[in-house]
Amino acid sequence: MNEPAFTRTTSAFAMTCEVKINIQASAESVWHLLSDATGFSRWNSTISGIEGQIRDGERLKLHVPGTSRTFTPKVSGVVHARRMVWSDGLPLVFRGVRTFVLEMRDASSTDFVMQERFSGVVFAFAKRLLPDFRPIFEAYARDLKREAERTAAVRN
Repeated sequence: MNEPAFTRTTSAFAMTCEVKINIQASAESVWHLLSDATGFSRWNSTISGIEGQIRDGERLKLHVPGTSRTFTPKVSGVVHARRMVWSDGLPLVFRGVRTFVLEMRDASSTDFVMQERFSGVVFAFAKRLLPDFRPIFEAYARDLKREAERTAAVRN
C-alpha cells in the first residue's frame, strides 16, 4: 500500500468513503501528527487550520481550503495511537462521522485508515452536490504518509 487505496459505497440515505495507506513509521509517530491541531495545516494540504485541541470530548473548528465554511466536529472514541472519531451534524437529518484507525504492523510500519460516513434524510437530496471525495482523501493519506516518513527518517 504505497499509494492510497480509496473506496466509496453509496445507498439512498448514506455514503461511506474510505482511504487506506501503509506508512513506514510507528503508530506513535503517526498519532503525534494526527493529534496535533496546531501543526496540522503545516503537513496537511486538505486543512488550512484547526482551532481547539484534538482530544476526547473537544469540539474543533476546521478550516478547509476553497470554502469559507467552518466545520465543527466533536472528537470522541479516542484510544491513544489507535483510533479516534470526529463527528458533526444531526442524526437522521445530515451527519458526517469520520473515523481514524492506526494498525501497527511492526515497530516501524503502520496501516492508516480514514473512513467517513455521511447519512441522513437531507443527505439523500444533497448527495449530488457533494464534492468527489477521492482526491481529498487520497491527498490526506499521501500528506500524512509523507510527513510521518519524513519525521521518522529525521529521528533515525
